[in-house]
Amino acid sequence: MKNAHRPLSDMRVVDLSRALAGPYATMMMADAGAEVIKVEPPTGDDSRGWLPYVDRNGHRESAYYMSANRNKRSVVLDLKSADGADRLRWLASQADVLVENYRPGVLERLGLGLDDLRAANPRLVTLSITGFGRGGPDGKRPGFDQIVQAEGGLMTLTGHPGGSPQRVGIPIADILAGMFGAFGVMTALQARERTGRGQHVETSLLAAVVGVHVFHGVGWLAAGVEPVLTGNRHPSIAPYGVFGCADADIAIAVASNSLWRKFASIMGLDPDRPDLATNSARVAHADALQKEIDALLADRSADEVLYALDAAGVPAGRIRTIPEVYDWEQVRESMVLTLPHPTLGDLDVPGSPLRLSEHTEPRREPPPALGVDQDDVFADYVRAGGCR
Repeated sequence: MKNAHRPLSDMRVVDLSRALAGPYATMMMADAGAEVIKVEPPTGDDSRGWLPYVDRNGHRESAYYMSANRNKRSVVLDLKSADGADRLRWLASQADVLVENYRPGVLERLGLGLDDLRAANPRLVTLSITGFGRGGPDGKRPGFDQIVQAEGGLMTLTGHPGGSPQRVGIPIADILAGMFGAFGVMTALQARERTGRGQHVETSLLAAVVGVHVFHGVGWLAAGVEPVLTGNRHPSIAPYGVFGCADADIAIAVASNSLWRKFASIMGLDPDRPDLATNSARVAHADALQKEIDALLADRSADEVLYALDAAGVPAGRIRTIPEVYDWEQVRESMVLTLPHPTLGDLDVPGSPLRLSEHTEPRREPPPALGVDQDDVFADYVRAGGCR
């Protein structure tokens, strides 16, 4: 029967991570059914205090915290205390996965090194997400998204020609590291099916950013081509970017010569003109082509142009604000999840982007209040003689 057994419902994950990269990884696991136990310090995850806030019914919660912690349980442990450390060791002994994003060496100083935890539970898969990686001259530096976007080259790929480098508008280094980390855990769990042993998985914000340089990285390493700021224009394809209609800007992506011929027909351009006949020629003349297309669109409405492009099969789209995105029926129909929050009431949040045909009903558990699951999670620990 569909949804009776979620893909990861037999997995217990101990989540020692804070802020975004680690919590995003464990939320992906929780969405798939894993029991994720979020271990927080007595003061809670720092992101519980980050803007923006949701204020309802006399209660206030951080939207930032809630964005990465649905479908989890929360306990509070002071890992500097003997009792807190013992409880964590007990949790790790019962777990399939442990995720942490402490600075390198911190857990070892607390007597909670991952090698020791795996020695006590050989099936345990551990994931560490750091800022710059554990090795190398910068391995011990703290990692924050803005800093890694800068140091990982991402900011020099984002921005307009002649302008300043820009950060991506979301904490993309954190999110990518979380996604890579979750994939690494799934890979290690699959390997465990064959070997019976867990292993350590490691990624970093820097590795995640460098890992998505894609053609920019290969272009530099193999061809010696240094990327430059191109704004909304694609550095390898033309026309591909943002163009101005009479009432709004729109995005257009002409990514093949067959699309070019369709697009040129709609625009009234000669597709075989020597400076436009090939993608290489169009990229070489991208500035002039941009001006020519903008001039042709200047007295045409965005709706008119988008209708014509869509009818011809040429990829194009509106530039929507965030409110417009969530008012869009395409998004509201399948990408917004309603969670029943105990103090705030029903909350609409972005849901998991994944859909599995045998598990069609998403999990709908709200982000947990600080320490709300303490007694339940540690009931067996207490019964076995652990301190309360």
